[in-house]
Amino acid sequence: MEEVQATNENPVEGVPAKTPKQLKKEAEKAAKLEKFKAKKEKLTETKTSDKPKKEVPSKPKAAEVEIPQLPAGQKKDITCPLPESYNPRYVEACWYSWWEKEGFFSPEYKRDIKTPNPKGQFVMVIPPPNVTGSLHLGHALTNSVEDTITRYHRMTGKTALWVPGCDHAGIATQVVVEKKLWREEKVTRHDLGRDKFIDKVWEWKNEKGHRIYEQLKKMGSSLDWNRASFTMDPKLCKAVLEAFVRMHQDGTIYRSTRLVNWSCTLKSAISDIEVDKVELPGRTQLSVPGYKDKIEFGVIVSFAYKVEGSDEEIVVATTRVETMLGDTGIAVHPQDSRYTHLVGKYAVHPFCQRKLLIVADDYVDMAFGTGAVKITPAHDPNDYDLGKRHNLAMLTIFSDDGIIVGDCGQFTGMKRFEARKAILQALEEAGLYRGTADNPMVVPVCSRSKDIVEPMIKPQWYVKCDQMAADAAEAVRSGQLKIVPEMHQKTWFNWMDNIRDWCISRQLWWGHRIPAYFVTIEDTSAKVGDEADNEFWVSGRTEAEARTNAAKRFNVPEEKIILKQDEDVLDTWFSSALFPFSVFGWPDKTDELDIFFPTTLLETGHDILFFWVARMVFFGQKLMGKLPFSEVYLHAMVRDAHGRKMSKSLGNVIDPLDVIFGISLEGLMAQLDGSNLDPAEVGRAKEGQKQDYPQGIPECGTDALRFALCQYTAQGRDINLDVKRVQGYRFFCNKLWNATRFALTYLQGAVIHPLNEASNRQPVTRSAITPVFLAGLNTRLEHISYFSGCQYSVEDDKIWQQLHAELGRSKIPSSYPHLDRWYQHIGRLRQQVELSLMDKWILSCLSTAVSACNAGFQQYDFPRATSAIYNFFLYELCDVYLESVKPVFQGSDESAKSGARSVLVTCIDTGLKLISPFMPFISEELWQRLPRPEAVQKNLPPSICVASYPTDSEFQVWKNEELEENVKLVNRVISNVRSVRASYMLPNKTKTKLILRCSDQEMVDMLAPFADNIATLAFCQPVSVSTDGGNTRGCAIVTVSDKCDAIVHLEGLIDVQKEKTRITGLVEKKRQQLVKLQEGMVVPNYTEKVPLSVQETNKEKEGELEAELQQLDAAFATLSTMD
Repeated sequence: MEEVQATNENPVEGVPAKTPKQLKKEAEKAAKLEKFKAKKEKLTETKTSDKPKKEVPSKPKAAEVEIPQLPAGQKKDITCPLPESYNPRYVEACWYSWWEKEGFFSPEYKRDIKTPNPKGQFVMVIPPPNVTGSLHLGHALTNSVEDTITRYHRMTGKTALWVPGCDHAGIATQVVVEKKLWREEKVTRHDLGRDKFIDKVWEWKNEKGHRIYEQLKKMGSSLDWNRASFTMDPKLCKAVLEAFVRMHQDGTIYRSTRLVNWSCTLKSAISDIEVDKVELPGRTQLSVPGYKDKIEFGVIVSFAYKVEGSDEEIVVATTRVETMLGDTGIAVHPQDSRYTHLVGKYAVHPFCQRKLLIVADDYVDMAFGTGAVKITPAHDPNDYDLGKRHNLAMLTIFSDDGIIVGDCGQFTGMKRFEARKAILQALEEAGLYRGTADNPMVVPVCSRSKDIVEPMIKPQWYVKCDQMAADAAEAVRSGQLKIVPEMHQKTWFNWMDNIRDWCISRQLWWGHRIPAYFVTIEDTSAKVGDEADNEFWVSGRTEAEARTNAAKRFNVPEEKIILKQDEDVLDTWFSSALFPFSVFGWPDKTDELDIFFPTTLLETGHDILFFWVARMVFFGQKLMGKLPFSEVYLHAMVRDAHGRKMSKSLGNVIDPLDVIFGISLEGLMAQLDGSNLDPAEVGRAKEGQKQDYPQGIPECGTDALRFALCQYTAQGRDINLDVKRVQGYRFFCNKLWNATRFALTYLQGAVIHPLNEASNRQPVTRSAITPVFLAGLNTRLEHISYFSGCQYSVEDDKIWQQLHAELGRSKIPSSYPHLDRWYQHIGRLRQQVELSLMDKWILSCLSTAVSACNAGFQQYDFPRATSAIYNFFLYELCDVYLESVKPVFQGSDESAKSGARSVLVTCIDTGLKLISPFMPFISEELWQRLPRPEAVQKNLPPSICVASYPTDSEFQVWKNEELEENVKLVNRVISNVRSVRASYMLPNKTKTKLILRCSDQEMVDMLAPFADNIATLAFCQPVSVSTDGGNTRGCAIVTVSDKCDAIVHLEGLIDVQKEKTRITGLVEKKRQQLVKLQEGMVVPNYTEKVPLSVQETNKEKEGELEAELQQLDAAFATLSTMD
């Protein structure tokens, strides 16, 4: 009933009207009363504020969450509440040591490895990182991908083994220890002697060598640490010894004198992969070890040689003028008319007592330079081949440490780059200098010592590779060996078809000493050998065996044999090439070798396709008669966000642990101060850090880093890693965290019913039910809960429907008590889990994600899997489904709540399993805390990492493409309505009336069931769906599809004039931005001068601005209808 107030204008019956004077007096009295009340309220507030406020505990921030500290191997407490926000340090604490202790990473976990697993096995070896190293982003990418693959296969039920290991890294380790000895004790390895120096290396390895393993554990790598192998372990040393002796004795390994990459600082040959190709645009000053001043590179020097017996001269050019001291010839093209008359004559060396033969060779490019080429056979690969073709002398002019030696006149005894300057001066004084010009070039730099690599002729040990390369090429061509991505097959065939024998000796002390011995015979009549001669070398597993072999070869008594073992060690890649079978005990015939070799997959970076992958294939086929693996997956190389190669001098090298834990800009700079960089390079590197990381690197956590790296593998040959993107996945982790916390508020303490196909299956046809059939069912159920044993299955569903179709409301006869118990139980389950359209939609989306993830893993298309998981959690579960079920949980429909709870548990449980191989820590933390149906909880695996990975067949029943398409349209409606509301700055609490005008009844019938969801997510009330939109004055109309318009009623909700003023100003601002952008896009040579990435960004901005202007124009037009 409405309240009626008596006034003078409307007197209430029976009450006399008041005079004007009385009314005035009452009004004054009421005003005073209101004033008094206000004063009193203010006084009360003041008094209240004077009282001490009650302490309200503030909510802990993420950084303030206490990180669990538990004894190694103890499981984290999962009964405590989840912190309010995601904290990677909290999440990643304690889990790894528990996984290790429980043995989840071992192939023996709940299995006898000698008994074949019907689901198969997955075996992979790690690319062994250097024992000297610490993790860099290349390691992080490798281990993220490899661990993700291993975890996936483990969850599919296969016997999974990922073998860890570490490489002794001959050169790198020796350099580190030598520097340490000099820094701490001021002694060299030569001061100590070989044996004592090697003892020092082992001391260092035992003290520091575990670091890389600890870092791999921090990355979550699920390696079987009980099988960790070091390439200098006795087991692997035995394999190296056996491999060398076998291949030396069958002629595959031999000794020869050839040109090699030589590091004067290390005094050793080095492999091609240890040579950095530094590109110079022109004249450049470089720091070289052993020289105080920088040395000039990137120039080409021209000088003249006088022709013997004439006044003629022949001008040559070189980028390494010091090598002219080793010139023994000059080459010209046989058809070059300028020089044909000189072929066969000699030029005179100005500084050495030597003449240079002028030869004709097709190798020479007549159009390049002067058309004449100086030949230094002992110090240049191309000249070496020329020298061999024309039988020129090969004169070595550098000692092992880069000092000029031999018949080099005044320059003998100089350092090579000091001789460079002196030769230039001498040429000028002799009138032979013809000029210096800028010359873009590639300088070979030793990656270990940073010295300039010098080609040198040395006697070395080689592996004959022609037949092994042919076999390796055929393995790929025949399909026995699969290389993924296929684009790398071209590189494979190029290497195999142009193979050169492999130099395997290194002039070091740390490593596998070559088991070859030089033979001297104590007999004056015996031939005396040369150490460069392959004939006088024998090998053996022991010195005694080598002596016996030598006696047989030279047909003399063993007593007359004197042996001297080679001082050199084997190239590190030699032992690495044996890794896939040496780790399992070869050459011994072990159970593990029989069970785990060949392995399944080899995963690594494409940069070592030849240096490691090919050589493993060589040795596997040669020594084992088998391919060491059947598939090779090659990931991309990591570069910085600008596409630049990672370089300490650029300041863009990122330690993955800095991404995991975060680091300030000052911290990054401090790392440079403690590095071996030149002071000038430190300054440049710091500037690079300031530009790229002005606020340092935020804490992202291991899970976000792993997920980002796997997502990045779509980029092909190179990965341009942007830390901001990694941080974006850290925010995604927070979404996962919040979604699970939200779900737990409605799940904890509630009864969760199993979600089964019954909720989504169409009724079956009736069938005859006989007493015999019923009796058989009753017997089967006597000792089990369900027909499959302990879990509800498709068979339970089908049989229940058959019985229900036949019996209707009748009961199972009492003579079948077990069947009756089962029938009543399944009936309750079917009644308890009733699914809404949105429940069925999210399960269909989940089915799509499951299918995409499995396909992604099977095809090594990791971005397909990561994108599917990301989209499911972020855009489908969080943005749509969780919002749509909030009203359900706040309502009173218990059946709807029960269905939503079952769906939520299924989605989060399955989603966490899908993401677990990529994000092992957060998935474990959240999965452990999920409540589940009692029957499921009883049989739950102890960890998500040994849970079953969701399969396509398991979730295909929920797939509903038509429903997914319908919800896509619903989401377009919601998105469009939200855009309209945003255009007018309507707050969410202001509900707008919404009419969905459809072109036909079919569209009405499709959209009508979603009206409540649209109302919730689009902040509209009421929402109606019809073929008639009614009066649209004061409405914003937006086209959703060709069959549906959304009509948003705005009249009375906004200040029209104020909105028109705001939109007019915004339009002007956007038009100015568009004009300025377009002016910049039409400047002369825009397409040539502006980088393509910038052009694409500008085009996107142009499209965005034009779309915004169209939207603003439409909003203004709508406002005009309300005037």
